[in-house]
Amino acid sequence: MNRSGTEAVAVTETRLSHGLHRRATTLLSQAALRPSAPLAAVAELRDYLVKNLHHHHKTEDQQLWPMISAVAPEAAEELAALSKEHDQLDGALDALENAPAESDADREGLHRAAEVVRDLVHRHLDHEEPILFPALEKLPSESWADFSQEVIITSPPEAAHLTVGFFDEVGTPQEVALILSGLPAPALEFVPVMREQARAALAVLSGAGAS
Repeated sequence: MNRSGTEAVAVTETRLSHGLHRRATTLLSQAALRPSAPLAAVAELRDYLVKNLHHHHKTEDQQLWPMISAVAPEAAEELAALSKEHDQLDGALDALENAPAESDADREGLHRAAEVVRDLVHRHLDHEEPILFPALEKLPSESWADFSQEVIITSPPEAAHLTVGFFDEVGTPQEVALILSGLPAPALEFVPVMREQARAALAVLSGAGAS
């Protein structure tokens, strides 16, 4: 199947991934200053976000951009400019990763580092999507399926339940089922458990779990 409704599967899955990145970076910047959010939970979200964004940029630069350039050569120059933005983002992610998160005195510095990443990610995605989404429409479904599977296999395993939770927040049930359908069968069996773990974790981070 090449399309979900009138939208290419590649666009649907990328749109959900970008929604996850927008939501996760926003939540981290907010939770860093929220006294009810335990620093251990904030640090888990921070580490999850750093690892997954680094991985996302690497797979785009090394795999997806060459695939797109082969079918949409007119996009190659703009994709190269997006890779330069990835370099800037990766520097901000390194700073975020190194920000202390051990006591309440660290919250302000962690918040500032998270804000920088949030603003860069949101701006970058606003630049990227008008270029990427039309190009993805030209990509053969088989090429996207192979790329998507490789991304799943190589994704950082830490705090993977957060991926399920964020997808639930930014996508419809049908879209979430589509993007999770690429998981290996053993992992699919654990999706309900991961979903409950994510709901609890995100409630604490967002303040919904505070008494």
